[in-house]
Amino acid sequence: MKKVAASIMCADQLQLGKELDALQHAGVDWLHIDVMDGRYVNNLAMGPYVVAPIIRTGKFSTDIHLACEDPERYIEMFAPLKPNYLTFHIETADDPEKLIALIRSKQIKPGIAVNPETPLTAILPYLDQVELVLVMTVQPGFAGQPFNEKVLGKLQELARHLSRFKVPPLVEVDGNINSATVEKISKIGADLYVLGTSALFNDKLETYSQKISQVTRFFESS
Repeated sequence: MKKVAASIMCADQLQLGKELDALQHAGVDWLHIDVMDGRYVNNLAMGPYVVAPIIRTGKFSTDIHLACEDPERYIEMFAPLKPNYLTFHIETADDPEKLIALIRSKQIKPGIAVNPETPLTAILPYLDQVELVLVMTVQPGFAGQPFNEKVLGKLQELARHLSRFKVPPLVEVDGNINSATVEKISKIGADLYVLGTSALFNDKLETYSQKISQVTRFFESS
């Protein structure tokens, strides 16, 4: 079943409680939580003290996306918050199997992320060990970047590999996900569509429900 996941980094940080209530009212039950270290990407977000009360609401399934160097350090830092998923980047992992095992040892589901320019072959050996694959459609770090059309081919290739799985990992897409890009992606297939500035947290006057409906209408036709 296709779902949207709100990128909570893009919400109004001074009104997070109200933002969470509005998202829940709009039917959102997944949050994508970006953690950035200022080293792997040239940006900073979101610290444990901010993330902890979000998870404690118990209203959302949560995926913490570690756009960080030294992912083991951040797994240890965020695992006590008990998110549903912890996702690290293949580009930062010296020993992916060790990181996957570490996440599982915390009773958290492991995910693996891959950047647009990284070949899919980098993550193929680990597809049967993770429960989520995050396919970045822009370079991680900043909202508002243009969608990388080449990633559509990567998603097609990923779908072919996962078709052989009895229980495949979830496929999540992140980066300028909006009605135009969802129309293209949904024809190939993904499970979670991360909505940020371009589709959800912008200055348009529509409600979150109205904005989300502009995206989810393509779920029904795919």
